[in-house]
Amino acid sequence: MRTFDLIIIGTGSGNSIIGPEHDDWDVALVERGVFGGTCLNVGCIPSKMFVFAAEVAELAAKVGPALGVHTTMNGADWPQIRDRVFGRIDPIAAGGEDYRKSLDNVTVFQHDARFVGPRAVQVGDETITADHVVIAAGARPFVPDIPGLAEAGFHTSDSIMRIDDLPDRLAVLGGGYIATELGNVFGQFGTDVTFILRSDRMLRGEDLEVSDRFTEIYTDKFSTRVNTNVLGARRDGAEVVLELESDGEMSELRVDEVLVATGRIPNGDQLNVQACGVELDRDGYVVTDASLRTSVEGVWALGDITNPIQLKHAANHEARVVAHNLVNPESLIETDHRFVPHAVFGHPQVAGVGFTEQQCIDQGRPYIAHTQAYGSAAYGWAMEDHESFAKVIADPETRRLIGAHIIGPQASTLIQQLIQGMTFGQTVDEMARDQYYIHPALPEVIEQALLEL
Repeated sequence: MRTFDLIIIGTGSGNSIIGPEHDDWDVALVERGVFGGTCLNVGCIPSKMFVFAAEVAELAAKVGPALGVHTTMNGADWPQIRDRVFGRIDPIAAGGEDYRKSLDNVTVFQHDARFVGPRAVQVGDETITADHVVIAAGARPFVPDIPGLAEAGFHTSDSIMRIDDLPDRLAVLGGGYIATELGNVFGQFGTDVTFILRSDRMLRGEDLEVSDRFTEIYTDKFSTRVNTNVLGARRDGAEVVLELESDGEMSELRVDEVLVATGRIPNGDQLNVQACGVELDRDGYVVTDASLRTSVEGVWALGDITNPIQLKHAANHEARVVAHNLVNPESLIETDHRFVPHAVFGHPQVAGVGFTEQQCIDQGRPYIAHTQAYGSAAYGWAMEDHESFAKVIADPETRRLIGAHIIGPQASTLIQQLIQGMTFGQTVDEMARDQYYIHPALPEVIEQALLEL
């Protein structure tokens, strides 16, 4: 049995923990898959590269002609699009692996990790131990128990981006961010996409106004089956046949491929963390305190395996906290998840931070809110944008922003100034009046929204 100073399980954000301060530490790095984790290989980075190409296609097909620009969308070369994406990403993953293997103080184990005792991990045929263990093994796609689905064949976000051919027809199960981003990608490249939702709208976690507008836009763009259950699946030659039920009526949907995008679940159960004494909550997430210590001394956890937010920027923040705490046990720091933003890179984009209006109502929290249309600002007017808006929510007593929600072009960028204002405790009045807003740039939508509060 070999003993290390530190074992890190997972090479996503966990890989970034290792720094110069660990040069005299003997470190074990365990990775069962490709180096770089979900974000680099099957998540935010490749998906956004596809998203960018899809936005170009949609602008050429729809926006250009509407403005008198004679652009057309003449089809997509899927292999070229795919190979551009992974031709850039795969070398990064391989380079990260080679670099870690080149370090004298790092030993890389390319096996599944499984706890067999307190701070004792089985990797392949070997058991290793350490004074400190960091669990950063991420999450995996959740696949609902649909009879016949496994036999019929399906994809998740882990596999759909690497398929060989663009499908003519694609069924997307789910209405969350993964479903709406990847569904739009294939739709803009020419695939006939059908979304199948168990509920009545997409992006249910967003502010209701945003969710409703997004659902309206996507329903106009794609075939959308709401309040629909998938009862079964079967293969009929080259087709996958889905058996659907909606309001008591049965129907069938025939497609070439199925994308299951119904959420992600943490990998704690696959690591057998209970054998170490680490506690899981009822949803399977590793339980930690604010300093990211688990219930077992010397065992830490970060990222998607412990945080239901499942966002890369949150995992990166947590990795910095753990990296500090490992070498500064007498001055631990804590995570700051007060204002964690998120974005959905569909078309339109969506971004949000803080409370939704519905959460304020449900919690009985006093609030004031205002929704400002993009078209009310000069640049939005120039774009002839009749759909996008920014919504801001503030505490009426402190005048501080407690929530912001944007749907429209550059939403993920526009929200950043609001996050900064919330983090540094500015009032909406200070945010609106104590700085210049470039005219006629799109941030004027934010300025106008804040002034209305």
